[in-house]
Amino acid sequence: MPLHKVPPRLWPKLRLQEGICARLPAHFLAQLNDDTQPTPVHWRPLGVRYRRNPRTGERERVQDVPVPVFLPRAADEGLWGGEGWIRGFRYANNDKLSTRVPKIWKPQLFERQFYSEILDAKLTITVTMRTLDLIDQAYGFDFYILKTPKVDMCSKLGMDLKRTMLLRLARRDPKLHPDDPAKREAIYDKYQEFVIPEEEAEWVGLSLEEAIEKQRLLEKKDPVPLFKVYAEELVNQLKEQALEKEKERNA
Repeated sequence: MPLHKVPPRLWPKLRLQEGICARLPAHFLAQLNDDTQPTPVHWRPLGVRYRRNPRTGERERVQDVPVPVFLPRAADEGLWGGEGWIRGFRYANNDKLSTRVPKIWKPQLFERQFYSEILDAKLTITVTMRTLDLIDQAYGFDFYILKTPKVDMCSKLGMDLKRTMLLRLARRDPKLHPDDPAKREAIYDKYQEFVIPEEEAEWVGLSLEEAIEKQRLLEKKDPVPLFKVYAEELVNQLKEQALEKEKERNA
């Protein structure tokens, strides 16, 4: 006999259908339910189900099994470009006849300074070599942040930067180069393709806990003092009495 009416693996999705989670914006719920697979980083997919064995020539089935990647807390504080820790085993003393021992492969990290045109600020961020290559491919730091989806960003810092940039683009904030309006408009026009409504930009990159707290604050209503309630009731009663007296006079 099952211990639960619903399998535990379905609990996260059922949670989004009840209570305050069900009242979250539709575009945010769509982000949570996005099942897009991340871009392969530590492995190369073959892209086929069958291939010929080069030695025997026989047709054999192959599977694309992604390498599990562990992202430590430090990955949220930098931009690792999808890289992470890989857990595996190695042979002791490089001898295949010896015992296997656990091993963790970690990416090489660097501290680099980047300039953001949208934020008009210099940022010192921990990155990997792959991140630097991706920034070059995107033709700039801001383009990399705005183009990279959440599933490939794998960084809380990166998503916070994206939300801040999108909000500034949506509001066309005049605080950007206040002494040079022409330069400000040129920057906003340069990134015009990434502009989304401000109501959506406010929710980009938020975790479920942060979104719930934001929704709770939006729904929060300050309690009305009782004297205001009683005063409003008294005013309504006086208005009704005045209307009744006026009807009696007219009759």
